[in-house]
Amino acid sequence: MTDSELAHTTTLVATLGGQPQVVTFALDALLARGEPITDVYLIHLSLANPRTRQALSRLQQEFPNDYYAHTNRRCRLRRAPVGVNGVELTDIRTAADAEVAWQSIRTLIADLKNEGRRLHLCLSGGRRMLALLAMSAAALLCDHQDRIWHMHTPEETLQRVKDGALMHVQPSDGVQLIQTPIVPWGACFPALRALALTSMQAVQEQLQRFAAIDEPQCRQVWERLTSRQRDVLRALAKGMRPDEAATHLNITLNTVNTHKTAILAECRVAWNLPDNAPLDYRFLRERFAGFLERV
Repeated sequence: MTDSELAHTTTLVATLGGQPQVVTFALDALLARGEPITDVYLIHLSLANPRTRQALSRLQQEFPNDYYAHTNRRCRLRRAPVGVNGVELTDIRTAADAEVAWQSIRTLIADLKNEGRRLHLCLSGGRRMLALLAMSAAALLCDHQDRIWHMHTPEETLQRVKDGALMHVQPSDGVQLIQTPIVPWGACFPALRALALTSMQAVQEQLQRFAAIDEPQCRQVWERLTSRQRDVLRALAKGMRPDEAATHLNITLNTVNTHKTAILAECRVAWNLPDNAPLDYRFLRERFAGFLERV
């Protein structure tokens, strides 16, 4: 895919609360990495909340005529209010509110993926429930190419930028985007993507069924691994690549690959897979992510 083609498909989706600088910090960081972001979608609750309204107003100053002033690329700001039938939620206080928010966020992500977009989700702003629901929808609808980000802002910097006092920072300010591992269940099990169009409860029930299918094999493998092999499996199941796992565990890539080979050998036995069946670290992520959350 050419740079021109990619530029039409890469989108930042961010949750917004009272801290508008989270959005511009994330956008600046991604643009600095060469990500050709052309649209920024803001997931937010009702503008009846004065802090949310003020945050949106501050952001709009960074996007004159809805386009970001700090890049040569055309990067447009778009709102994605959470609500139903044109009525925006003021907060998420009940299970019914959570269902409405889930439906809104799921529809947004599904529409963007249907358009063939690559997504970056920054979920550090606004209500934590918005972030949790967005991560749930992303697990069903996103692909391996999509990314979820958490933002770390040092306390000293946080006090200086609070409430949009500063909308841009320097590398010395210590703000970091940290990638959050995601298991794209919908990519692994296409039936889940269709299920995502139903209720949140139905999705949760089906995910529990899928997790139960591999429980005996996962436990068999787990019980046969050494302590260090378990460390490697945890890292790979969280979505790390082997080189990232090596850095995380402070061991060499060769050591990670040696442990990975041993783990996959146990998987062939547990799942009764032929020797010529292709297996790699992605198999471990897809099969063990849910299991290791329960171990």
